[in-house]
Amino acid sequence: MTTRHALLPTRLGDLVAVLDEAQSGEGSVLIGLYFPGHWTLPDGADHGLEVEVAAEPVLAAVAHQLQEYLDGTRTDFDLPYELRGGEHHRRIWELLERIPYGQTVSYGDLARETGGAAQAVGRAVGANPVSIIVPCHRVIGADGSITGYGGGLDRKRALLALEEPDAEDRGALF
Repeated sequence: MTTRHALLPTRLGDLVAVLDEAQSGEGSVLIGLYFPGHWTLPDGADHGLEVEVAAEPVLAAVAHQLQEYLDGTRTDFDLPYELRGGEHHRRIWELLERIPYGQTVSYGDLARETGGAAQAVGRAVGANPVSIIVPCHRVIGADGSITGYGGGLDRKRALLALEEPDAEDRGALF
């Protein structure tokens, strides 16, 4: 099977969910989840054919779990996905996966953990291909400011507000 995609309507706007075959050859995996206008949204040709959500079990699971998350009844995701990118980007994305629901870290925190510059971390965070599932929205400025989200700052604020009852900067996560 080839790369394919579907539009998932949410209260924050439609998301483009992109599937491909796992590099291991063991079934379909999510390789992209983007808001329209996302600054790192790949060329639409890379998304393959548009399919119905119900026709793809992985897409149905993504849609269901996203709805639960946005309803406030899910705090983490159990979905098959692959993070495709260079080694530095994958290292940053793996750190993003470790940021718990309701907690934030700064770009500087991530930079200290990897020994890199905050700007390089920002580029990697901004290139996260699986928005929300890999919680790049939980990365904030060193002063607590809401900065840099490919889906737009209003959506980042909304995602953080959703987690707000538990949201706090607890400091040394890494």
